[in-house]
Amino acid sequence: MRRSETIEAGVGMWRATLAGFCACLVGIGLARFAYTPLLPAIIDAGWFAAAAAAYLGAANLAGYLAGALLARPMAAHVPGPVLLRAMMLLASAMFFACALQPAFLWFFTWRLLSGISGGALMVLAAPTVLAHIPPARRGLASGAIFAGVGLGIAASGTLVPLLLRLGVQQAWIGLGGLALVLTLIAWSGWPAPAAPAPPTAVAPPAVHPTRQLRALYGEYALNAAGLVPHMIFLVDYVARDLGQGLEVGAHYWVLFGLGAVAGPVVNGHIADRIGFAAALRLAFVVEIAAVGLPLLSSGAMGLAVSSLVVGAFTPGIVPLVLGRVHQLLHGDAAAQKAAWSTATTSFALLQAGGAYGMSFLFAHTGGDDRLLFALGAVAIVLALLLDLTTMRQTR
Repeated sequence: MRRSETIEAGVGMWRATLAGFCACLVGIGLARFAYTPLLPAIIDAGWFAAAAAAYLGAANLAGYLAGALLARPMAAHVPGPVLLRAMMLLASAMFFACALQPAFLWFFTWRLLSGISGGALMVLAAPTVLAHIPPARRGLASGAIFAGVGLGIAASGTLVPLLLRLGVQQAWIGLGGLALVLTLIAWSGWPAPAAPAPPTAVAPPAVHPTRQLRALYGEYALNAAGLVPHMIFLVDYVARDLGQGLEVGAHYWVLFGLGAVAGPVVNGHIADRIGFAAALRLAFVVEIAAVGLPLLSSGAMGLAVSSLVVGAFTPGIVPLVLGRVHQLLHGDAAAQKAAWSTATTSFALLQAGGAYGMSFLFAHTGGDDRLLFALGAVAIVLALLLDLTTMRQTR
């Protein structure tokens, strides 16, 4: 290949990676996580009562699960780039629709639709891009794609409060404008669908490592539950249990967001060096320590490390699991997409179930955050044990 062709291929690869990054930032980073700091402002402005506003937040999670389930059926009827653009436009439209200060049903419907777009983008965006990335660079590329989720978490603690100074309605419009700009940036970056391979009369049926795949789904789901205490209760723990106030709690959330920006890229780079299987086990070990750290230390340094590290793995675990799926189903693009859809669904199910279950425990134990951190660490211990047990059984 001539040097000019090599450069052109490299530019195309990173344009596609940028498109995937924008998709994750719009569909999940902004559409889901920007709602967290908007929630108290919506309640204070009298748009909805506290209970109704909480249900609106849950609508996005329900939509995310539906989007993960519907992504592959939709992709079977709509070309990949067209569907990805449509999902990004749908997520962008949600912000403008919510700015109308509408009735509950209208708002709920658009939050649900934004969740569907986020679930579909999570299932489809990265595999669409990674099919055109050399195997040796897939860890770094997938990390860069899922850094969009982390940037959305960081923006939830920085950009949204700035927009809210202009008003709640203006904040929704500002986020919608940003989402539209990101959609336009990604528009021409999506690679064309790969041409299907010609059929061969003697091709043997693929044999897939079913036991390892099922274990991976379970590990990913358990990991989702293990992250819930930090994602939902970290600020409350610092503000109320430790008596340090909301302002101090918000500082730890910013650290959580900073970790989330760097985590996917760092993890992807490590996976390129040591392999996805080893990187995933290492991630579980580090997560166990970080999730359980508040049980051992309530000092500023311990909380800062815990916030930063768990923030890094909240989106940072995603490229590791996706890379593992590609390893286990090497060369079978259709099976990879199906497996990734199943993994995303498993993650969404246990994340939502964990959130509701821990909220129930929180309400019925007098607000015991430490119990929730302990349960989170136990969930990730179980994920690690499942991985190690499956590794021994398949040797």
